[in-house]
Amino acid sequence: MSDSGIDPAELDADGLAVRREVLGSDYVDAALGRVDDTTADFQKLITRYAWNEIWTRPGLERRMRSAVTLTALVAHGHWEEFELHVRAARRNGLTRDEIVEIILQTAIYCGVPAANSAFRIAQRVLAEPAPE
Repeated sequence: MSDSGIDPAELDADGLAVRREVLGSDYVDAALGRVDDTTADFQKLITRYAWNEIWTRPGLERRMRSAVTLTALVAHGHWEEFELHVRAARRNGLTRDEIVEIILQTAIYCGVPAANSAFRIAQRVLAEPAPE
């Protein structure tokens, strides 16, 4: 492995495919391009576990997984990931109105300040063209 990126062949192929479908190839390629010896094992772990073991389980469809993910990210204030996953939620078929409803729900269970931050980010992201 070099200091500038990771060879996709080193990653779980099924997990990488799902990761690209959910997050978009441009984002994934950029993230993998930033990998170095410090983060390579982490990238392998999340590609295998998060994207192959969890996102492919039969119990929930991707739309529902996106809704759950948005809520968890608001609850913990992970705003960079929230922004990424608003885009992913749209790619997974959630509508603008559904995303708004999810954030409204988080206002009650995660707090108004968290929902306020989420709305600010969602407003910006939802103004972008829908991902392909």
